[in-house]
Amino acid sequence: MKFPRISRLYGLCVLIFTGTFLSAQNAASPPGLLLPFMETSPAIRTEAALLMDAETGTVLYAKNPDREIPPASLTKLMTMHIAFSETAARNIDLDAPVEISREAWAINQPPRSSLMFLAPGQRVSLRELLLGLAIPSGNDAAVAVALRFAPDVTAFVSRMNSEARRMGMRISRFTEPAGISENNITTAAEFARFCRQYLYLHPEALAEYHSIEEFAYPKPENVGDAFKEKPGTIVQHNRNGLLGKVRGVDGLKTGYIDEAGYNIALTARRDATRFILVLLGAPARPGGDRIRDEDGAALLNWAFENFKTIRPAMPGIAPVRLWKGRENHAELTIGEALPFTIPADRGAGLSYRLEPAEPLAAPLSRGEEAGELVFLDEYGELRRIALLSARDYEKGNVFKRLFDSIRLFFRRVKNGSTAHVQSKLTPVLRCNLSGQGHREAHPVSERGNRCGRREEFPA
Repeated sequence: MKFPRISRLYGLCVLIFTGTFLSAQNAASPPGLLLPFMETSPAIRTEAALLMDAETGTVLYAKNPDREIPPASLTKLMTMHIAFSETAARNIDLDAPVEISREAWAINQPPRSSLMFLAPGQRVSLRELLLGLAIPSGNDAAVAVALRFAPDVTAFVSRMNSEARRMGMRISRFTEPAGISENNITTAAEFARFCRQYLYLHPEALAEYHSIEEFAYPKPENVGDAFKEKPGTIVQHNRNGLLGKVRGVDGLKTGYIDEAGYNIALTARRDATRFILVLLGAPARPGGDRIRDEDGAALLNWAFENFKTIRPAMPGIAPVRLWKGRENHAELTIGEALPFTIPADRGAGLSYRLEPAEPLAAPLSRGEEAGELVFLDEYGELRRIALLSARDYEKGNVFKRLFDSIRLFFRRVKNGSTAHVQSKLTPVLRCNLSGQGHREAHPVSERGNRCGRREEFPA
C-alpha cells in the first residue's frame, strides 16, 4: 500500500494536533507502521469519536476527541463503576435486598425517562438494579443505586466527580447519576480512557451485565403477595443495537438526550484483540440512532480488518557487561508492558533482539535506561522497548575505572572508531521467541518517532 508523501505528512500532522495519539501505545513504533492503515479509516457522521486498542491503549482513530459533549446515559457507567468498586471493597452481597426510596420510584423520574419501573413496595436486589442500569438504562435504577451508596444523590455525585479526577478525567464532570442533564460533560477521549479502566477493573461486567440482551421486571419475587399472579412484568431489550449484529460486540452502553444527540460506548473482541470505541453526538433527529450504529459498525469492522494486539512472551535477559563499576555485570529489566498493536497482517515469525547500551558504564541508577529490546517479524522491526537497570550500580575505585577506560580505548581502536564513546557496533542477542539466540554485531538502528505512549492507570 503506497501513499503520497504529502498525504502522509498531512495525516501525521492531523493525528498529532487533534490528539489522536493521546493515550497511545506503550512503545515506539517504526515511522509509518500504523499510519498508512489509519489513513484508510471510514468517514463517519457522528460528531466526535475515539477508537483504541483496549489492552495497549493505542489510539487508532479520533474525530474531535476533545470536544465537550453531554454523555447522556453513558453516565450510568460511572454509577456502575462506583457500585462495583464499593461492592468489592465492602464485601456487599449483590443479591441482598435494597430499600427503594420514594425518590427512586419510576413515577418520580423526569418525563421521557428510560425506566426499570421501580414502584412502592417492591423487593429488589442490587444485582437487579445494576441490570436495570445496564440493559433498559433505567433512570430510576440510577437513583436507587446512588442512594444505596450515599446518604443522598448530591453526595453520590460528589463521589462520581472525585472518582473521575482520580481516574485522570480532567474535563468530564457529573451533576446527577443517570445522565439526563445536559450539564454532565465528557469528551470522546476521556470517556474511552475511562471505559478502558472500567473493563480492566470490572472484566466480569461484560458477561454478567452489558452483553445480556433482555431484562424482565418486575417478576413475582419482586412484588407483594397480592400481585404475584400478575406482577406486571415488562420485558425490555438491550438498547445497544449492535449486540448480536456486529461480531464480537459485548458492551457497553448507549445514551441520548436532545442536547447531545445519540451516544454509544462500544467494545468488541475477536480472537485475541479487543477494541473500545466511543461515539458522541450522532444527530439528534429521527434516524440518528441508525447513523450512530452504522458509524460504530463501520469503525469496528475497519479496526479488526487492519489491526491486532500481539502479546510476546517475556524474553530472558542475561546480565550485560558493566564498565567502570564495582561489579562487572548489570541486570536489566523491561520498562514497559509487552503487548502492543500492529497491522493485522504482521507478526509472523516473531523474534526479539537485545541492544544494550554500549558501553554501559557505572554509576547506574535503578530505572535508568540502559538499552533497548527490539521485536521483529519476518518483514522487519515492529517495536522497541527501553531496557532499564534493575538496581543501583556504584562506580568502582580509581584503579578499576582507569583499567576499564584503557580497555575501552583499545576496543574502540580495534573497532575502527575513536570519535565517540558510543560505538557504532552494538553486541546484541537475537532470538526467536520459541528458540535459542546467538550473539551478533549489528549497527544500532536509529530510533524512530514514537507512534504513541503507554497509558497507565492512575493508582
